[in-house]
Amino acid sequence: MLKEISIKDFAIIDQLAVNFDTGMTVLTGETGAGKSIIIDAVGLLAGGRGSQHFIRTGANKAVLQGLFLVPQDGIAEQKLDEFGIDHSDDNVILQRELYRNGRNICRVNGMLVNTTTLKKIGETLVDIYGQNEHQALMQADQHMDLLDEFIGDQLQPTLSEYQTDFRKYQKLTKELRNQSQNEKARAQRFDMLQYQVNEIEKADLTAGEEEELLKERDRLNNFQTISNSLNQSLADIEGDETISPLDMIGDSMSAIEAVERLGDEFKQIAENVKGAYYMLQDATGEIANQLDSLEFDQSRLDEVEARLNTIFELKRKYGDSVEQILAYYDKISAELADMQAENNSGNDLETQLKTVETGLNQLGAKLLQIRHQGAKELTHAIQQQLADLYMGKTEFEVRFNSLPAGHFNANGIETAEFYLRTNPGEAMLPLNKIASGGELSRIMLALKTIFSKVQGVTSIIFDEVDTGVSGRVAQAIADKIHGISLKSQALCITHLPQVAAMADHQDYIEKHVDKQGRTETSIEPITGKQRVDELARMLAGTTVTKLTIEHAQELLKLAEKAKQAGA
Repeated sequence: MLKEISIKDFAIIDQLAVNFDTGMTVLTGETGAGKSIIIDAVGLLAGGRGSQHFIRTGANKAVLQGLFLVPQDGIAEQKLDEFGIDHSDDNVILQRELYRNGRNICRVNGMLVNTTTLKKIGETLVDIYGQNEHQALMQADQHMDLLDEFIGDQLQPTLSEYQTDFRKYQKLTKELRNQSQNEKARAQRFDMLQYQVNEIEKADLTAGEEEELLKERDRLNNFQTISNSLNQSLADIEGDETISPLDMIGDSMSAIEAVERLGDEFKQIAENVKGAYYMLQDATGEIANQLDSLEFDQSRLDEVEARLNTIFELKRKYGDSVEQILAYYDKISAELADMQAENNSGNDLETQLKTVETGLNQLGAKLLQIRHQGAKELTHAIQQQLADLYMGKTEFEVRFNSLPAGHFNANGIETAEFYLRTNPGEAMLPLNKIASGGELSRIMLALKTIFSKVQGVTSIIFDEVDTGVSGRVAQAIADKIHGISLKSQALCITHLPQVAAMADHQDYIEKHVDKQGRTETSIEPITGKQRVDELARMLAGTTVTKLTIEHAQELLKLAEKAKQAGA
């Protein structure tokens, strides 16, 4: 419940502190005195949209504070735990500062929060219904939520399971959509990589191969030069028929061997000559072998040239060397494997999506069954409430519309909308086609009477929801609001004496001009004679007579009897 609100430099309010109690409290006063301003302040504390126009003229900022008492283990405490806000004493203090530069500072129990968090916490503490607030009932997309609130625990396990699967459905659908959008580019990339991999694989390259081929091509292209050089070298070593250089070195070796034992220096010379002789002998054998094996092969030269041309073309596309080409091959092979895995994954995504869709259809059918039964119970309950509000001939109905096959939303496989027939013989119409403000107020109150039993909101504020009604209807509305106050604190701004008389507490709001010529608003609780006088003013308007006073006194007595009967 809202225990206290403190307002500073807000609209025409200089500084104001108001205490509230349990039960039903009405705020009354002349039109324009500032009753709705107080409700606006509560709305801003609960996360409503702020504006610098709320700041009192001449002030730099407006400061609002509200003290709420929250029940243990209620939805408010759950929300506070979710945001890590301490609430050990079951008190919640909301604070908001509005600055002229548009800045907002919000705190919950001293902890800085943004307006989104403030709103999520505030909506568990206070529920405001104004003259236009019943417009929420006009939004058909909110009707399913209202029905679900009414059904409550019977629906929640299935709905939670459905919504978990629905989030999976959204994720899988998004992944498949993204995959489909990129499919053309991916297919082109896949084909290109496949071609490149095949081309490099077909070449069957080997590291170092190009260098070997270049050497072989050089030998084949220089066959005649090699042959001439080898023959000339062999001829020079072997000499002619009369003398052989090799034999001459052999004779030199024999001559020096005769004196090598006579000194180390001769021995060294002998070893050097021997080495030269044997090395030249080996070289002669190698030259002969090379000449024996030397053969010019034009077809082999053509093969080498073709192979080198293949390597050149691959280098032009994929790298400056065979090693770089092979490295590029490894890279694109890995990418191609990933793309093939993604293709398989895409098939897997489709399989997963079909499985999730099957589950959604099954859970959706179960939700449908629970909701249709709940709609019957809600219809019966609202018909009773409307009858109490002198709308007994009004018919209420929840109509369901199935989504197309294979379509889902966050709530199920169908939508719901409230329909009414306010007069016999007329067609059932959507709630947003009901034109009468008085009818809408009573329909809203009938719904609120029912939903307040299942909602955990601790304070409900009614801002002139009784506009457009009078007489016995006004009394019925008063009875309903008081009935709601038995379960949740109810604060009500009203101009109807019947509603004011039913209140457990009444505060009078007035405005006056101070010595500096500034308009200010004040609020005071009224009891006893003051309350009788205020009810009389509400009954009579400008002229209060003895009869009006008596009527006001009678209203209070009747209200007390009605409260005792309804307790």
